[in-house]
Amino acid sequence: MKYLHTMIRVRDIDASLRFFCEGLGLKEMRRMENAAGKFTLVFLAAPDSPDAEVELTYNWASTEDYGSARNFGHLAFRVDDIYQTCAHLQAMGYTINRPPRDGHMAFVRSPDLISVELLQDGHLPPQEPWASMPNIGVW
Repeated sequence: MKYLHTMIRVRDIDASLRFFCEGLGLKEMRRMENAAGKFTLVFLAAPDSPDAEVELTYNWASTEDYGSARNFGHLAFRVDDIYQTCAHLQAMGYTINRPPRDGHMAFVRSPDLISVELLQDGHLPPQEPWASMPNIGVW
């Protein structure tokens, strides 16, 4: 058996690609447009684990309510510098819902409310402004 990918439905493909590619650093591996089925599939992967993909499924002109995505759980990515990653995402306008107060773990949500856990490779010492930041919303 081999793990292939996790699929998440997205409402705005461009907003999702900005978050996952520009924000988190995932790379687009391939894309499939299906005019007959009226959907686009975009497969993304982290540079250090290209075989574990995230599939973004965009259903053209869908008005389906995907809810708050709380039933899904979360995606998790190991990062080299959690403070730098969170600062980068925050500068892009994303809310760090659970700041990396402990130098090890943070949560942010995608434009489609998919919860993303960021885990530091190892531990960094607590650092301001993160150490005293409160949680915001849910993740």
